[in-house]
Amino acid sequence: MRRLPLLVRMLRRRTRKGPSARYDVRWERALPVPAADGSPLLTDHYAPVTDDPCPTVLIRAPYIRAGFPFNYLYGALVAEQGFHVVLQNCRGTGGSGGRFHVWRNEPADGQAAVAWLRGQAWFTGELYTLGASYMAYAQWALGIDPPPEWRGAVMQIGMADLRDFSWPGGAFALERSLVGGIALFGQARTARHYAWAIARMQRNWKKAVGRVPLLDAYPAVFGGRRPAFEECLAHPEPDHWADGDLMPVADKLAVPVSLCTGWWDLAPGQVIEQYQRLRAAGHDPDLLIGPWTHTSSLEDGWDEIFGQALRRLRGERPAAPVRVFIGGAEEWRDLPSWPPPGREERWAFTPDKTRFRYDPADPTPSIGGALQSKTQGRHDNAGLEARADVLTFTGEPLAEAVEVMGPVRAELDASTTAASGDLFARLCDVDPAGRSVNVCDGLTRFTGAGRVVVEMGPAGHRFRPGHRLRLMLAGGAHPRYLRNYGTGEPPGPATRMVATETAIEPTSALVLPMV
Repeated sequence: MRRLPLLVRMLRRRTRKGPSARYDVRWERALPVPAADGSPLLTDHYAPVTDDPCPTVLIRAPYIRAGFPFNYLYGALVAEQGFHVVLQNCRGTGGSGGRFHVWRNEPADGQAAVAWLRGQAWFTGELYTLGASYMAYAQWALGIDPPPEWRGAVMQIGMADLRDFSWPGGAFALERSLVGGIALFGQARTARHYAWAIARMQRNWKKAVGRVPLLDAYPAVFGGRRPAFEECLAHPEPDHWADGDLMPVADKLAVPVSLCTGWWDLAPGQVIEQYQRLRAAGHDPDLLIGPWTHTSSLEDGWDEIFGQALRRLRGERPAAPVRVFIGGAEEWRDLPSWPPPGREERWAFTPDKTRFRYDPADPTPSIGGALQSKTQGRHDNAGLEARADVLTFTGEPLAEAVEVMGPVRAELDASTTAASGDLFARLCDVDPAGRSVNVCDGLTRFTGAGRVVVEMGPAGHRFRPGHRLRLMLAGGAHPRYLRNYGTGEPPGPATRMVATETAIEPTSALVLPMV
């Protein structure tokens, strides 16, 4: 076994994260581990320097071996606490053999990885899994047939239903599909290759998200066509994704699970549903929700997230089953469950105007919220709210504090003049100076006229006295959600765009879970 890479050794000495190291760490690189079909999956092994038996942590993803930060955060920092850590690139990614598919290979290849572990002299029969984003999805895939050695799982900022992740509310999630595609489809073997891929994406971003048809524009981001991306884009129908929906695994998984997400993560609603399904099945998961986006969680949130992971890996119980950060109050709270007991209240709003025109040739932009770009997370919405294609409905200043804890939704009686329309709804906190900051949001695609329900995601927020609640409505949030061309045509090859008039009736309401 060899010494760790120089950068990792320097970080461990000078700018280390987390608790003090218990062991030095050595490293085996690019071990060829057979997949279920025999393809070699490149695998790195990080080992604590000790003769004592140590448990094993398995982490699988298409990008996990690309170097920094994963070799530091998940390789060195976990191994130095007394764990053998196995980082494995999925089939067809980062030098691994075979052909990548977004979901179909992971159940069988996860089982193949465990079978290989059983043959290693250092494997004690005590197995844990860990990881963020697709690493969490790979853990749910292993849960279809849990190996008997599995002692615990730590699923961070993850997802389990890939159709809902890729087509939330019925609209294609363009930004996350392109940005995430750099990791999934980019074939980066090193951190340098990954950096080059990101630089190429940034250079070609406006071209990729601004031109039509999308099928001809998107390859500029990846440096070529990607069949996996095109498959996701071409199939909004749920049946196509049926075997990629692993949410039902939570109904039967008996392995102890720790979950974490951020209020502006890509799929916090899915993480909370996983938690609720596990609880309904009689299990005792713990849940952590912080003031993070998908990308900031492993930076700003590392102390909380790594602390939660180590407790699970060591078999320790958390101080409370649920720990959440409450926006507005700007404080952490420990709770027995989520959401806390409360009541739903309907806020019927009186609109200043009831119609807006959405033009896909000049789409309403995505600013703030569940993004992976520079305006992600909490953001001042003044520029967005000033657009002519955005409606806002603002309440009176609050006489006392109001706390919103749980899933928020808008029930809108609406109509569109186009073949297809979108409604983007956002809850904002407006302070006494008039600054409007986003709390949660969502989008729903609809046709014709009738009741449109927009699921706006979970919230944990305290509106202070003197603040006001604001509901923002728009016809889209591009490129977070691919703009609706208004024609009903498949979005990949489409070039024609039709502007739409959207009307909102005064019978509409915002539904808030109040505590």
